[in-house]
Amino acid sequence: MSIAFPKPDGAILSRRSEIVAGLRRLVAPEALIISEDERRAFETDGLTAYRQIPLAVVLPSSTEEVAAVLRFCNEHGVKVVPRGAGTSLSGGAIPQEDAIVLGVAKMNRVLEVDFSNRIARVESGITNLGISQAVAHEGFFYAPDPSSQLACTIAGNIAMNSGGAHCLKYGVTTNNLLGVTLVLLDGTIVRLGGEHLDSGGYDLLGLICGSEGQLGVVTEATVRILRAAEGARPALFGFEHVNDAGACVAAIIAAGIIPVALEYMDRPAIQICEAFAHAGYPLDVEAMLIVEVEGSDAEIDDMLRRIVAIAEPFNPKTIKVSQSEAESAAIWKGRKSAFGATGRVADYICMDGTIPTGQLPYVLKRIDEIAKSYGLGVANVFHAGDGNLHPLVMFNTNKPGEMEKAEAAGEDILKLCVEVGGCLTGEHGVGIEKRDLMTYQFNAVDLAQQMRVHGVFDPLWLLNPAKVFPLEGRLVEGRLAA
Repeated sequence: MSIAFPKPDGAILSRRSEIVAGLRRLVAPEALIISEDERRAFETDGLTAYRQIPLAVVLPSSTEEVAAVLRFCNEHGVKVVPRGAGTSLSGGAIPQEDAIVLGVAKMNRVLEVDFSNRIARVESGITNLGISQAVAHEGFFYAPDPSSQLACTIAGNIAMNSGGAHCLKYGVTTNNLLGVTLVLLDGTIVRLGGEHLDSGGYDLLGLICGSEGQLGVVTEATVRILRAAEGARPALFGFEHVNDAGACVAAIIAAGIIPVALEYMDRPAIQICEAFAHAGYPLDVEAMLIVEVEGSDAEIDDMLRRIVAIAEPFNPKTIKVSQSEAESAAIWKGRKSAFGATGRVADYICMDGTIPTGQLPYVLKRIDEIAKSYGLGVANVFHAGDGNLHPLVMFNTNKPGEMEKAEAAGEDILKLCVEVGGCLTGEHGVGIEKRDLMTYQFNAVDLAQQMRVHGVFDPLWLLNPAKVFPLEGRLVEGRLAA
């Protein structure tokens, strides 16, 4: 493994039977998974190159059960890896041998919907798409829409501050989260935020969103639901040159137009997705934009007319405006299937970095150069409107050394994002994947301050301990770890 894990605690491993017996007293028999075969189902997440079989898996059904499990683990020094659906692409839910996995998948109810105040209160194990499905009959939806929205949970969305294709206009998870019920490591249950947009005092809700399960376990969430637009329509723009596509993105944003989505795909991604989805993508272009706008028919026509006018100076080879719901669905099927479709043709690592949109042409050129320098292919598909990149670095896992080359290329791409004024992650989180790159974005003082905040909630690093911060130089109980 090129990404290191801490050495398992032998004392905890030797007490496994005792720990399992203690957990058995706290939850129903079907909520405790202890056989090796069943635990193996939880050994990895979306970053499948890395895996560890956990000590045990606990699937509570209530906030009170979560509190009891965390209290027990805190008292006995047992590490806990919180888990939603396990779709994390950064290794955020990969367990450790001396840690239990605490999954919230059984906690998936809609607790309350208030259409007048446009809020929904849900248990954190509900899927992202499940919220929109629960309110669609009244013409509402939940805005953040990760590509994994069929499977990913709100718990994981909050942990990673997830985004999605339509977050250019509506924002990411933190912009749509009003309150949470949080269980601290000692079993204390706290409620942050509420049913309103802003709370007095410190913004602890903002601290929890994006904390990757290291400060507590979220069991309930209150989120904004929005009235669905009267209509929406995407358009495709195909360009002969990558620079033209990147410059067109910057020009659309600079004109003050905020589409509901503005997605980018390069030639390899277009070909891979078209072969899978048969969406009608142009195969003779180097780059393609999907631009979606919404509103009334008149508003949609006006905005698309303006966007076409903005695009024309960049010489688009293809302009295709959707003329039906079927065409719109096909366009989005191709984009939403990008990760799965790529998996049909190659192993890949999906990177996640964010850059200023004005740097798109330069960064795309450098990404191609980086991949070629390692003898690898790359397919680019990403949220161009807010500069959130998702290069898919392709390799052959059966060829010795290729995965290591892919990881090295991914690191170079993330460093490039930081160099041009961006950051290591836009929506996938740090997890283990970017953990050792944190020193590239933050200096020692910055990291120490973040770890001091972490230490208030979890001084002994029992919650998701191998993630986010480099293993070297960690502060444990306010001091450098030995």
